[in-house]
Amino acid sequence: MARDAHPTPLDSADVILSDLDGVVYRGAAPIPHAVTALNAARETKTVGFLTNNASRLAADVAEQLTTMGLGVDADDVVTSPQATLLLLSRVVEPGTSLLVVGGPGLTTVLQGAGYRLVRTADEHPDAVVQGFSPHVSWNDLAEAAYALASGIPWVATNLDTALPLERGLAPGNGAIVAAVRAVVNREPLVAGKPEEAIFDAARERFPGSRWLFIGDQVDTDIRGANRSGMSSALVFTGISQPQDAFAAHPDARPDFILRDLRDLTLPYPPIRLTRNGKFLKSAAADAVVAADGRRVRLVATGEEPMNVIRATAALIWEHAATFDSLELDTELHDAIIAALR
Repeated sequence: MARDAHPTPLDSADVILSDLDGVVYRGAAPIPHAVTALNAARETKTVGFLTNNASRLAADVAEQLTTMGLGVDADDVVTSPQATLLLLSRVVEPGTSLLVVGGPGLTTVLQGAGYRLVRTADEHPDAVVQGFSPHVSWNDLAEAAYALASGIPWVATNLDTALPLERGLAPGNGAIVAAVRAVVNREPLVAGKPEEAIFDAARERFPGSRWLFIGDQVDTDIRGANRSGMSSALVFTGISQPQDAFAAHPDARPDFILRDLRDLTLPYPPIRLTRNGKFLKSAAADAVVAADGRRVRLVATGEEPMNVIRATAALIWEHAATFDSLELDTELHDAIIAALR
């Protein structure tokens, strides 16, 4: 098959779902090429957005995207607080009282669904709901711990430990939830990625037959998409980098590996794996890597630098050894770095 005849990642689905932090923007700044690529995708596909960030309303997220050049509205955005409603409906009665750790992005959704919000454990809430807000205080965490001591349900919007911002990685909701977990010694129910509630909400919002979810983290975005039966694409514009893809657990391995969202419309070659005893070879188009035992080396770079990363990932996933026990030679290491420039 000719190189140009290979299908693109965009060809694989009729609904494209995209994460936001680390894929479309980092803090207030759009990620290069993301807006242009998604606008192009919207010409032929349904495009929706998912976010684990519970600090803002869907309407506020849509306004930010529109300011960046993506003309979307609130219905195009599925948030973890919206997915939280699905979990709450399974553990508490409608209209019951909730102690909420979080900001308006969470409290507005819960109040709009008819729940009564309380501020302290002394008001005997029926459940605790925890979501990210930069204004969460020690007192908020203490009240949650006091309330959870009675054994009531605990729902977290998400467990992302890090939040990518312009200045770097900041503590996310998972880091804040961990503080309460250490005290109460129990696990919350989780609405956001990688759990399925947020993907279930997205399927309802954006019906179709084939979904492709794009994310920047193997452990949350890619694992969640795979668990929910969606195709997955990993972009290297956020948190996870090639070594994270190489080391990913089988349930967190993406179907597509992309430099950035421009790669959505580029031909994506099939991987060809061959084995002869301890010798294993992996080829993506004309990029070839090989392993003889535990040493992994570059055979050919090929025309498209990203194919070196794709071929390497496939080889490592096929190899009997773990990524940490393999040795990537210097030439291959340099080619991987060069592919991301």
